Amino acid sequence: MPAKLLLILLLLSALPGRAQTAAPRHTFTRSAHLMGSHFTFTVVAENDSAGQRALRAGLLEVRRIDRLLSFWDSTSEVVRINRLAGIRPVAVSAETFDLISRTLRLSQLSDGAFDITFASADKLYKFDRQAHAGLPDSAAVRASVRRIGWQKIRLDAAQHTVFLPEKGMRINLAGILQGYGLRRARQVLDGLGIKGGLLNGSGDILCWGRQADGSLWRVAIGDPDHPRSVAAWIDVTDMAVVTAGNYEQYFTVNGQVYGHIINPHTGYPSVGLRSVTIVCPDVELADGLDEVVFVQGPGAGLAFINKLKSVDCTLITDDNRTLVSKGMQLNYYHGATAAHP
Repeated sequence: MPAKLLLILLLLSALPGRAQTAAPRHTFTRSAHLMGSHFTFTVVAENDSAGQRALRAGLLEVRRIDRLLSFWDSTSEVVRINRLAGIRPVAVSAETFDLISRTLRLSQLSDGAFDITFASADKLYKFDRQAHAGLPDSAAVRASVRRIGWQKIRLDAAQHTVFLPEKGMRINLAGILQGYGLRRARQVLDGLGIKGGLLNGSGDILCWGRQADGSLWRVAIGDPDHPRSVAAWIDVTDMAVVTAGNYEQYFTVNGQVYGHIINPHTGYPSVGLRSVTIVCPDVELADGLDEVVFVQGPGAGLAFINKLKSVDCTLITDDNRTLVSKGMQLNYYHGATAAHP
């Protein structure tokens, strides 16, 4: 999945927490390159041994999931499903079956804005940050999306099989895989008794508990024009904060930026938004919803989020307007504000 570097983690005190009556706690951090991205895990533990053991276990869990579900690993279950498209169903683990099932529910909820069969489309675009003469021929684009369609995927719950009925169909779980990896890593850390942490998978962030000093976790949101700057922040716990942006993988045509998130209905890159940040308790869901909003666009995407319980978002449009959902509360630097359409 493309890096989502708009989010900047600030391990700073946010709000005063309750006095610590237990043994002193300390912060431990470790990074690794996983799922083609940079992951940084931070946990709060009583001692170095517990902290390092937890970090190793959490990152190993993400590595395991990557190998199981990668679009690129020749031994993954996803690759086996794709290889046998149009030939026969593939028996998969309960874990793979359940995750694919959840993606289909999100596809149904979003009217197909999220669709793991997007990988069936031909590769027509090069997101090289360069100016291109034009978009591909419309006939080529139409042809490229003929095999796309989440409704085509056939699941057999009794046999735990997945079948892609047309040759050339492919699935790719990249739009939700980092979020799923963080969710599973959190479960591993819970099992090891870790009461607080912040897991960052290239800008997909999941945090819980408190920092070592008792304060909430502070997550800052930057400006796409100045990715290392901070425009706003939120102080959170037991929450996911996930951002997608078109500022790293894109090309331009006549000044219009075309980012890497493809509309599965049309085959063209989604336009209208520069970044989408989703805030909700479920990091896996948040990872999929940012893509949904990108595809739907500013108006429809914001309306979609406003219908969901316990989900909020902030959007930055192509013309640099900042829009927020009805429940979103951000702290802004330099007196900046956002609109509630």
